Amino acid sequence: MSKLTKKMMLMRNNIDYKKFYHINEGILILKKFSTKKFNESVDVSIHLGIDAKKSEQNIRGYTLLPHGIGRTIKVAVFTNNNKYIKEAISANADFIGLEDLAEKIKNKKINFDIVIASPDSMKIVGQLGAILGPRGLMPNPKLGTVTEKIFETVKNTKIGQIRYRNDKNGIVHATIGKINFLEKNIKENLNSLLLSLNKIKPSQSKGLYIRKIFLSTTMGAGLKIDQSTLN
Repeated sequence: MSKLTKKMMLMRNNIDYKKFYHINEGILILKKFSTKKFNESVDVSIHLGIDAKKSEQNIRGYTLLPHGIGRTIKVAVFTNNNKYIKEAISANADFIGLEDLAEKIKNKKINFDIVIASPDSMKIVGQLGAILGPRGLMPNPKLGTVTEKIFETVKNTKIGQIRYRNDKNGIVHATIGKINFLEKNIKENLNSLLLSLNKIKPSQSKGLYIRKIFLSTTMGAGLKIDQSTLN
């Protein structure tokens, strides 16, 4: 059995894992126990009242967080349309191309966080399914990553647009900022995500839709958040 670190002991002695924390108190606790070695991400896990085994209840979506996620996002754009290429350049996309970009990805020559594709490029992008699929990077219209609005999509991605989908247990996981963010900025980012989730609630989902919300940091514990303390 591995030995508990000093930080883990402090968390165990100071956190009530059965309690539903006020959002303000929860953020303060995460800040208190955050590591000083690096700026940890703030992550949220949202347990939804959906049946993930039924395709019509699965959700995919995206939202623009008002304060971003606190890190630089590298964007790869698949297109050979001159208009889209110019838009991608104007929006500061990191990688732009088609067959040549596909080869770079196959040979692991570039690192990126998001893939955006124009509709006419999907024949080429589809060939990368085995590489992009497992990483959750395959462009999809429901996630806004197969689009003709190249400039807008790249720009929004760069400044804080996140994409989300539920896992097999009906839980949505997302990063909503960094622990050095102001408390109100973390709350506003979380509220933005919750608003987006509510907008795409499946009509087949009955009863309580957002069941539980857990807030955590990269190296920290997960705290249950009292939903009544959120907007």
